[in-house]
Amino acid sequence: MTAEREITEITDLAHGVRLDPAAVGWSRKPLHRTHIGGWGRTKRWEYWGIVSDRFVVGLTVAGLDYLANCAVYVLDRRTGVETVRSGITPLHAPGFSDVPGDGTIHAAAGFGSTRVTIEIDDDEVSTSLGVRARGLQLSLEVSRPRHDSLAVVVPWGATRFQYTLKDLANPVTGTVTIDGETHVLGEGWAVLDRGRGRWRYSNVWNWGAGSGVVDGSTRAIQVGGRWTDGTGVTENGILVDGRMHKLGDDLRWSYDVADPAGRWRVRGERLDATLTPFHQRRDITELGVLAVKTWQAFGVWHGIGVLDDGTTVSLDGLVGWAEESRNRW
Repeated sequence: MTAEREITEITDLAHGVRLDPAAVGWSRKPLHRTHIGGWGRTKRWEYWGIVSDRFVVGLTVAGLDYLANCAVYVLDRRTGVETVRSGITPLHAPGFSDVPGDGTIHAAAGFGSTRVTIEIDDDEVSTSLGVRARGLQLSLEVSRPRHDSLAVVVPWGATRFQYTLKDLANPVTGTVTIDGETHVLGEGWAVLDRGRGRWRYSNVWNWGAGSGVVDGSTRAIQVGGRWTDGTGVTENGILVDGRMHKLGDDLRWSYDVADPAGRWRVRGERLDATLTPFHQRRDITELGVLAVKTWQAFGVWHGIGVLDDGTTVSLDGLVGWAEESRNRW
């Protein structure tokens, strides 16, 4: 079990390219000013993952210093059809905010038919998400209930570190327009993954999330692994009725990416949860020095978690995903 410090005041993530030691720990809300100096190894992104009873949506704005990427993924759960658009602009940096809690960004990447435009507008109670790409438009509204999130700073060294913010169980509504036909998103949940840091060139991570209502209470899980192992910090937690219960152990993951219907099990001292997939996405990008291979299983979670006071809660029926991602970037 780790012994992580809970951060309760505004703090700087870094000074230039060097991690501020006072930034290491976790918080229940965004408290880090995330300005990072230097060039070459700094990565910034805003990712929104959404699962509704009709669609799965993933949208990304990423800046890797040497390129900008805007990408959107849509799965129609009724038909199984995937729609993917991705635009890349070399030597371009989107204008990310470094103000705690602000994810507002208007960005575009790609040229001609590959151009993807993503507009994210934050305020205190909601986030508007807009996407325009060839044959695809999204107009989504995310409600932000002001519950706890999970922000963590992971230290690999003085100049290699990552700030991640996971905000779970946000109700979402809106429309999805594909090839001119507009569909209602349906009932669903949105999860934010905000990243700011300086990364090693090669890395592997696991990530999983699930949101829903169980026994009349809003619950969610956030689980990760591999990339945090051995750092003394984890990104694991259980959210129940707005309160984040931090899990301080490195979790054990069991799965087989070669089996699209295979279950993903995640276990720890206070968690035993299994995702049963209804769809698995495989995403491979190879652009010279940049290579990303991701297996992402969307499905329904079942299991139990133990809260800070020892209470055991059911996680049955949470919807979300589990993934493995291998990156050279």
